[in-house]
Amino acid sequence: MPPFPFGNTAVLESHCEVVVARAPFGLEIADNCLNCSLRSDTFFCSLPKDALQNFQTIASPAAFPSDAVLFVEGQQPRGIYVLCSGKVKLSMGSAEGKVLILRIAEAGEVLGISATVSGRPYDLTAETLEPTQANFVRRDDFLRFLQKHSTACFRAAQQLSDKYDVACREIRSLGLSHSAAEKLAMFLLQLAARDVARGGKGNRIRVTLTHEEIAQMIGTSRETVTRLLTELRRKQFIGWKGSILEIRNKTALQALVGS
Repeated sequence: MPPFPFGNTAVLESHCEVVVARAPFGLEIADNCLNCSLRSDTFFCSLPKDALQNFQTIASPAAFPSDAVLFVEGQQPRGIYVLCSGKVKLSMGSAEGKVLILRIAEAGEVLGISATVSGRPYDLTAETLEPTQANFVRRDDFLRFLQKHSTACFRAAQQLSDKYDVACREIRSLGLSHSAAEKLAMFLLQLAARDVARGGKGNRIRVTLTHEEIAQMIGTSRETVTRLLTELRRKQFIGWKGSILEIRNKTALQALVGS
């Protein structure tokens, strides 16, 4: 899926190869992996120099606004997206129209890698939650890249293993939790843990998800999420103002998970 041309952005598209000439959506667009200011110790960012140089020749940097769909569940795999910045919602749906959000992908992750490697259709839908930059790599180019660079192939295997572990945790959370309150408490504690992993304190967290999206993540209704959040605020377990979630009583949330 191509990005959306806004403002002074010049976008050239040909068979999903996208080149962005100006930085839209307030993003700092990085179009060179070797001297990228967004580089981190994740997957492709930490590859050896020769592999990064090769990756540079096959990757197409693109900028996306919020609510842009990168690929759709059931679509034949065109290739992978390497997230440079922003957040992407990964979800799957049923024939009845129900939606389950599996997780939120963040910078450094590779999206669509399982389908791209296997050749099977994408098993998820990927939609941006905020302005996002990603590098798109065609499937054929990516497979040749993995064959040429053993380190990249090993990192791809690590990503697939990590995704399997995440899927197991999500299934355990949805299938073995006893109540919606327990699922919600676990979700809030996971947000806090991710904030700590990123260098935060885990007590004040920016959350851009709606009540509907939270409900889709924990397998319940929007009305239930709204009611439970109101109850948690009343008990002073959490505070929530605008997009800022405040964890006020972590011990109480942990007790809900263990009850």
